[in-house]
Amino acid sequence: MTTAEISLSADEARRAALSAQALLGAPDRRAGVRGLLRRLGAVQLDTISVLARSHELVPYARLGAVGRSAVESAYWTGGHSFEYWSHAACILPVEEWPHFAFRRRERRARGHRWHILEDRDRACALVRDRLKADGPLTTTELGGGKNGGEWFDWSDTKIAVEWLLDTGEVVCAERRGWKRVYDLAERAVPDELLHDDIDDHECMRRLVAQAGAAMGVATRSDLADYHRLKGEQVDAVLPDTDLVPVEVEGWGKPAWADPAALENSPRGRHRTTLLSPFDSLVWDRPRTQRMFGFTHRLEAYVPRPKRIHGYFAMPLLSGGRLLGRVDPGREGRTLLARQVSMAGRKAVVPMAKALWEAASWVGCDEVRVGRCDDPELAGALAHALTEGPADARTGKG
Repeated sequence: MTTAEISLSADEARRAALSAQALLGAPDRRAGVRGLLRRLGAVQLDTISVLARSHELVPYARLGAVGRSAVESAYWTGGHSFEYWSHAACILPVEEWPHFAFRRRERRARGHRWHILEDRDRACALVRDRLKADGPLTTTELGGGKNGGEWFDWSDTKIAVEWLLDTGEVVCAERRGWKRVYDLAERAVPDELLHDDIDDHECMRRLVAQAGAAMGVATRSDLADYHRLKGEQVDAVLPDTDLVPVEVEGWGKPAWADPAALENSPRGRHRTTLLSPFDSLVWDRPRTQRMFGFTHRLEAYVPRPKRIHGYFAMPLLSGGRLLGRVDPGREGRTLLARQVSMAGRKAVVPMAKALWEAASWVGCDEVRVGRCDDPELAGALAHALTEGPADARTGKG
């Protein structure tokens, strides 16, 4: 490893990360959702919808109250993005199609993912023919996704089309009502991007460089986790990227920074907002703990009696710090803060502002707090919600 000649304080590293993630400074509204997607490189998808689905919450956190229909349109129209396996199932800018050639080749070499079909060639041929003649189509339009059993009791058609998606013959560049819409890659991906011409090394180099730019400052494990690469894959390509070795106060391990993150000390206004648990700022739990001293865990799949912070606890970001979390819900035109925890009085007004802004965004005109883990802070929050600054209630500022 190259010895780091640049030292960053923990605060400098945190600000660089927030700036890279578009959470520090004025939002780039002209670039909009598509520009944000290109900047982040990946936006995670998830089935859970509380205030909204996670892929909607990510641009909301950075751009403010952009219309939800506008978010969906930005992602799913015009051929600007596609869905594939990155950090998890993610929306990716179409320019990244070549970068994942290594993963498509890997899937083809493995021969299957979860399901094995006795006559896969025939099932795949039927899917290709339907898409060629009638596509783009959902699984239902192709003939149905399940055999009638458990969740993963997939039909032959579903197994075939997902295999073709994994290996790159088929692409999902649209969703309708949360259903994947499949099309032939040769029709949906621009020809100059379509072919798997770059080798695995170049794929990794581009993905590591992109991850470094999206995080600002990152360790080896951070860089690997962003697109779910292996540590040795990162090691093999790091010298061929423009990322610069740095030493970060308190991290205790080597790190690398994007040169753009080092050019100027990031300045501007910090965003006060609620983050999706799947937001790329916090999706890597060890990084979140290291950078913010904040233990973050999604408890949606934890049995209710064992939950600590709630079903879909959303971290509160304010002043460049994670100051608490809230488990939100909706009841008619009321936003419910079902469970709230805050890091002292400094978090009260930001929490009130974030709740009112989120309420306004999803069409609620009332905020009601359920449980707060500190009775004194609960009273302060109730007061801030009713008598706090006007900008907290209007979503401005």
